[in-house]
Amino acid sequence: MDFTFTEEQQAAVEAARAVFSDVAPDRAPSPALTRGAVAEDIDRRLWHELARTDLLGLTLSPDHGGAGLDPIALCLVLRESARVLARVPLLESCAVAMALQRYGDRTLAAELLPRAGRGELILTIGASGRTGHDPAELAVSAKPYGDGDEDGDGGDDGPDNEGSGWVLDGVQTAVPWAQVADWIAVPAHTTGGRQVLALVPRTRDGVTLADQVSTNGERLAEVRLEAVRVEARELIAAAGCWDWLRSLLTTGTCALALGLGERVLAMTADYTGKREQFGFPVATFQAVAIQAADRYIDLRAMEATLWQAAWRISTGSGGPLPAAGDVAVAKIWASDGVRRVVQTAQHLHGGFGADTDYPLHRYHAWAKQIELSLGPAAAHEEALGDLLAAHPLG
Repeated sequence: MDFTFTEEQQAAVEAARAVFSDVAPDRAPSPALTRGAVAEDIDRRLWHELARTDLLGLTLSPDHGGAGLDPIALCLVLRESARVLARVPLLESCAVAMALQRYGDRTLAAELLPRAGRGELILTIGASGRTGHDPAELAVSAKPYGDGDEDGDGGDDGPDNEGSGWVLDGVQTAVPWAQVADWIAVPAHTTGGRQVLALVPRTRDGVTLADQVSTNGERLAEVRLEAVRVEARELIAAAGCWDWLRSLLTTGTCALALGLGERVLAMTADYTGKREQFGFPVATFQAVAIQAADRYIDLRAMEATLWQAAWRISTGSGGPLPAAGDVAVAKIWASDGVRRVVQTAQHLHGGFGADTDYPLHRYHAWAKQIELSLGPAAAHEEALGDLLAAHPLG
């Protein structure tokens, strides 16, 4: 097996490192010292720099002005962004663009994707549902214009009978940076139970936003849709679209967890290498070294499971289990691993780790937000068990 990255993927990493090298984790106020969101807007300077270096169009096809790379490349860039706590919706915008390119209407893709790659518009997605615990697609209903039974047979016509458009009703909570996004992707369900994905302009009639704030101080919104009309081309009804996009978002979040964890462990190694007790660096003490080694093992497991999941999504390759199994394993390690890494870092830093003049507390807040976004490892273990029961190995 070849675990090396391609030249194009490695070039993307180098470009990302060059861009993010200029970003300081404390560019925004501390979430520990700020009431509400730490900033009203994304880091526009960084967003424009990502566009200038073609990183926003990394996974778009050349037809749309992109580099045509895969989700693995996106995860590599996300990993670098998390090291500096980049305050941009890179994952959400790129993931929605990829879904539109892969499954959506070609004319809409031709209109939106080149602009998204140039950083001229921002895409985001509501993937948390009404409460953050229920499936996101169940929080919003999609019905064709009229009574939902355009052919008069008494049943739901479903997405295949597109008519003139669709009406959306429901709520998506904790939508990242919805207030500054131009388009919001909304998973929904039809009366017949089919999963669809609607692309809705933020300013469309019937869309209202209520401010929310994440654990790490980023600006979120509750997006309420009341009789919101979308054109037929703005609704993606292709089978598997939402499942694929949800897996991509989850895997991208695992990449953020990995990058953050690696940066935190590096900070811990630097601190314990300089901090002395009894005339020796505390890093030389066995208890400290063992804890750091355990967290290093966590990170390597997070990395291996991340690339397995990203590879399955990128290639569509088969396996003993569906790709959802690999995504579940990646979530198990990322959710528990990132928590253990930051907790150990706080412990080994002592009181210095809680100092708001030192950036570690910011990484702790981001790690908690990632852990909450991924959900508890026990839930993913249960999902993995269900997959194993449905697909016996051997």
